[in-house]
Amino acid sequence: MNLKRSSLATIAILLTPITALGQLGAANQAAPPGNEIETDRDSFTPAVTTVDLRRTQIEASYSFIDNRITPNAYSFPEMVLRRGVTDRLELRLGWNYAAGGPTSAVSNVDFGDEDFFVERTSEIMYGLKLRTTRQSGWLPASSLLLEGYTPTSGPSNVSRPTVGEIFGWTLPNGWQWSSAVRFATANDQGDRFNQWAPSTVLNVPVGKRWNVHAEYFGIMSAGKATAESQHYFSTGGHVHMTRNLELGLRVGWGLNHQTPGFFSNVGLGYRF
Repeated sequence: MNLKRSSLATIAILLTPITALGQLGAANQAAPPGNEIETDRDSFTPAVTTVDLRRTQIEASYSFIDNRITPNAYSFPEMVLRRGVTDRLELRLGWNYAAGGPTSAVSNVDFGDEDFFVERTSEIMYGLKLRTTRQSGWLPASSLLLEGYTPTSGPSNVSRPTVGEIFGWTLPNGWQWSSAVRFATANDQGDRFNQWAPSTVLNVPVGKRWNVHAEYFGIMSAGKATAESQHYFSTGGHVHMTRNLELGLRVGWGLNHQTPGFFSNVGLGYRF
């Protein structure tokens, strides 16, 4: 009899996480996401959401990248202006200035910029994000991100496109798990090649205003003369000063010799 009870208890423990995931659809109604601002700059993985209809959101940040081989890099203002034009579509316009080595390990504004010996450069970003699905049970929320980059100063005059798919779930306990896969063209002193950037981030709310996260992301080359495979871990958090104002900080470390040793990023987002 004791053996039978012990076996039943063991089975119940093993089934607990599966039961929690099975309740995902019900949890959507029990704990809907709030109406607080959600920025793309808070992590390397962009947010799965789009800006609400007829709302405008501006994001800006400053990054420091401690490169191992190339000069250290400084990137600012990493500005992105986002405008909701329908309930599923937003238009995007951004601008950034960078000094030193490459900055694509941190900044979403110039992802794909791998010209390793640039001293100073700036570029404009333009594009859109389209909400493709909303979460329903096992079906994740998802968005398609299309962007283009054109230099406004510096030695390069090559424009480049990027495309990405973002998807994720709000879990029964309120945590958010989001992932993305992005593709970009890149240029390293005339060597043109492609890049793939997979990433995944877990966001955990702490109280009503704070949020912390942990993230993995990688940047891998295809068709490059010297192949690259970079891997990173980062962590950070943000606080909602109001529903429309977010302040955030994140830090990260390269996990192999081809990556920067350390990077940090501080920024804000404001919605109006």
